[in-house]
Amino acid sequence: MSSSAPAAPASAAPLAVPLPPETLSVGRRVLILIMVVLGSTLYATTLLVASTLLPQMQGAMSATQDEIAWAMTFNILATAVMTPMTGWLANRFGRRQTMIWSVLLFTLTTFMCGAATSLESLILWRVLQGGLGAPVVPLSQTILLDAFPKHQQGLVTSIFGMAVVIGPVIGPTLGGMLSELYSWRWAFYMIVPVGLVSVVGLRLVLPRDRPTGRVSLDWTGFLSLAVAIACVQLVLSRGQRLDWFDSGEIMVEAFIAAVAFWVFIAHSLTARHPFLNLRLLGDRNYALGLVLVTIYGMLNFTPMVLLPPLLQQHAGFPDRLIGEIIAARGAGGTLGFFLAIFLGKLDPRIGLVGGFALQTGCGVWLMGMDLNTGTDALMLNSFLQGVATGTIWVPLTLATFATISSADLAEGTAIYHLLRNIGSSFFISICVAEVVRAGSANYSRLVEMVTPFNRTLLLPWVTGAWDVETLGGLAKLSKEIGRQAAMLGYINAFGYYTLASALAIPVILFVSGRSRAR
Repeated sequence: MSSSAPAAPASAAPLAVPLPPETLSVGRRVLILIMVVLGSTLYATTLLVASTLLPQMQGAMSATQDEIAWAMTFNILATAVMTPMTGWLANRFGRRQTMIWSVLLFTLTTFMCGAATSLESLILWRVLQGGLGAPVVPLSQTILLDAFPKHQQGLVTSIFGMAVVIGPVIGPTLGGMLSELYSWRWAFYMIVPVGLVSVVGLRLVLPRDRPTGRVSLDWTGFLSLAVAIACVQLVLSRGQRLDWFDSGEIMVEAFIAAVAFWVFIAHSLTARHPFLNLRLLGDRNYALGLVLVTIYGMLNFTPMVLLPPLLQQHAGFPDRLIGEIIAARGAGGTLGFFLAIFLGKLDPRIGLVGGFALQTGCGVWLMGMDLNTGTDALMLNSFLQGVATGTIWVPLTLATFATISSADLAEGTAIYHLLRNIGSSFFISICVAEVVRAGSANYSRLVEMVTPFNRTLLLPWVTGAWDVETLGGLAKLSKEIGRQAAMLGYINAFGYYTLASALAIPVILFVSGRSRAR
């Protein structure tokens, strides 16, 4: 191709020019596999570790529950926005340099997350952690596929998938132990030395590649989309606190989001090489797959954000035990990954319906729990959630891209992962806002019953250990009412989770089983 040829869009272009796999020795391929898997596993582990630490971070930062949830939502959001830029970065700087610098900057920002002394600095470093580390996972898969010959790629992909799934099982358990023994900061610090080892290893074993430099980035599309998503996230995160559209800030953010989104849509439909190709939505399977992957994203991380504060603040669970409950989800994901291998021989809709039905059942179970629910029940529920998410992912990916041509796979994958992460971030904010709203509303209703005119409170078998005749007794009763009111808010959020799971099932029935177009 001559130098005067038009530049290809970032998401559609091949990621730089690698060396042929035949030039690499067997030992070097194995080392590449180890170091690439190590880097991507660390990135996947960070999300689950952070979810375990939310209660401790909330206390250390003197933050409310909706404020500390920003540490999760904005991290996911930064990942969502930056992932489609992977192609442009790799072609501009090369896969090797992009991978090494992404892991290094991810490691440094992880250290800064542990060293943060305020809520604002913690959120800033979490945003940078998610954004700067976003290219790690997509680049890892690309590097491995190019480093190994075709007859070994199936095995390598399986090893990569298993490592990325098993890593988050270990992370929350170790993070919970360290946070209980020392502080929440050490759960971040424990990742740093492993990350530095990965950086050194990647620098030593990754083959050099030639950046093409011929890939253009649609800055108008990228910036307008980033602004729109960020403003919507701010509306969802701060709306409950600022009384929604009675706040001037919320109205301004909503207006900017609407204008930016309109610019993104108009530009994407008219530009020659848009940041994301919206014309792919004309494919029915792909469009339905995007709906399903958005729901999948909504369900994927929400319980991990809601459960730790509930269990620590209202049920009295130690951090170590919370980490084990979250880790059970990763163990379930491992089993779900194996199940997906066997279900892959069947119609993808079978695995999808089974997975989302299991998610619905887990949601109904969560709606029926109370503050006395035991550890075994919580771990089993978390395990089954993991089984469901692991079972869904493979058939969902197969069904989504079944009718997409090979030439459109790169762009289609960018939108696919973007919506998955956006679904997670937005839905977490909605659920946390509902917990705060319903908790306050139910507390106001419940305390109305605590009056000298309520004769029921004079009965000892009703009041139990609560003494309504003294100030200390009223304080204890107020604390218990607060616990129960918060539990009602969590039940409402789990209801949203259940409803989203159930709504996915009828969508699956419209998915076609046709093979991919060529």
